[in-house]
Amino acid sequence: MSMSDQIVFPDQPKVTSVVDFTPEELELVDREPVPFQTHFQGTMEMYSNLETVAEYLDRHEGWFVRCASPMKAESFGKDGYTLTIGNYGAFGYQVEPKMSVILEPPQDNSYLMYSVPNPEVNHLGYEVNYHAKMNLEQISSSEAAPGLNKVFKKEGITEIPSLITRVNWKLDLRVKVRFPNFILRLPMSLIAKTGDRLLAQIVRQVSHRLNFKVQKDFHTRLNLPIPPKSARICQNLVPGCEE
Repeated sequence: MSMSDQIVFPDQPKVTSVVDFTPEELELVDREPVPFQTHFQGTMEMYSNLETVAEYLDRHEGWFVRCASPMKAESFGKDGYTLTIGNYGAFGYQVEPKMSVILEPPQDNSYLMYSVPNPEVNHLGYEVNYHAKMNLEQISSSEAAPGLNKVFKKEGITEIPSLITRVNWKLDLRVKVRFPNFILRLPMSLIAKTGDRLLAQIVRQVSHRLNFKVQKDFHTRLNLPIPPKSARICQNLVPGCEE
């Protein structure tokens, strides 16, 4: 899925093009925005001890920008970034969401990231409320997901670390969107269902890519084998939005 996809679901009415509508129909309605939400949790494994992983994550000014690509990430204050998520849409209507986030310094190997207002970003038609928590857990390599021994053997490395680090994460994302008139002709139940599913697809796509890139960046820099797919888990906590 590219960063400019129009996501279409089987039960979504087809809209040929926004040029088929009048200016009045394309105008954003001045009414209470429609809320959507999604909640995910997951893990990723890092084949090194907790101290080494924490040192890497603490230097987020390096890995965050590198691993966020193809999202555009720009520095925002001391511990913040402004992210351009991509261009997404449904029902023939597209939005290019942006959000500014702060990554708090860790406390007891726990990290908080949350969205904050940014007057320099034009949030025309939408509002974003993002909150994520990540914590580090040192585990025995025998507790790792299947595939650890295989990737070390494939790289010709006989010395397998006795301790590795599991990164546990959880995120909550709530978005409010102001729609043009032509969207609001549709049943609100359909708009809500499609919006929640679209939001879940965006989070799943971004999370899978970011987790893999962080793992690849960390392990490549330490000359360690890159963990297999089984060492990354991304689970949707909202029933009915799995696909």
